[in-house]
Amino acid sequence: MTCHNCQTKCKRFGKDRHGLQRYRCRQCSKTYLEPHDRPLDDMRLPVEKALLCLQLLLEGMSIRSAERITGTHRDTIMSLLVLAGERRERLLAEKMRGIPAERLEFDEIWTFCKKKQKRLRFGESDEYGDQFLFVAIDPVTKLVPAFAVGKRNWSTTVPFVQQVRERTTGAPQITTDGFKPYIRAIDDAFGADVDYAVLVKTFGTSDDGAGTYHPSRIVGVFHQVMFGDPEPRFISTSMVERNNLTMRMQMRRFTRLTNGFSKKAANLKAALALHFAW
Repeated sequence: MTCHNCQTKCKRFGKDRHGLQRYRCRQCSKTYLEPHDRPLDDMRLPVEKALLCLQLLLEGMSIRSAERITGTHRDTIMSLLVLAGERRERLLAEKMRGIPAERLEFDEIWTFCKKKQKRLRFGESDEYGDQFLFVAIDPVTKLVPAFAVGKRNWSTTVPFVQQVRERTTGAPQITTDGFKPYIRAIDDAFGADVDYAVLVKTFGTSDDGAGTYHPSRIVGVFHQVMFGDPEPRFISTSMVERNNLTMRMQMRRFTRLTNGFSKKAANLKAALALHFAW
């Protein structure tokens, strides 16, 4: 090891808390660490404990539960989540390219950020309140080529569908629910290279008595062909709806009927990127 200031050879000067060799200059007394990788940037958390924290989060555990098990402060775990999520988002943007897709299913899943929509005050950011996760899945390979978070409106739908088009190849058969912005967005992004149908489910009231919590009973299912010539037996959103269950089980902030939720949009997006990359 050579001193950057004096250009003289340094002598060994013990080791740091992580076992890395330290050196000190004989003239200016400045200390250095041996060259090493920094997978966590400036975080001082040991890599082994960081991996444990991320594994617990990926298994559906809450931030505070991971804090109690690992002995790592919740703010540190949250910073680790954001760091890992941002890196996984860049990884997905790099690797999810040229994906051959025969069929695709689109759906949206509800959550909220900081507070529910009815609690919002005038002038508060659009990042708060109801948020919807748009997901596209290939029912053949179970791959999720793209996802997006935002309000359930045109402004979120268009970039989401465009991202799906950029990451996939071929002329896939697409099935969505009855959300109307999909029609124009898919037409603009895919053009004639798509077979597109809409599947709509009609729900009635639950047959259970008062005081119970059960989903409403399906009373009707119908589909409508929008573009191209889709195969009727493949007009389905069952796979993407089943994926919604996986997300609600694997991410604590999506679990229903609990007090787990996201307080910042950045934390929500980081958790999603980490989940889909994993």
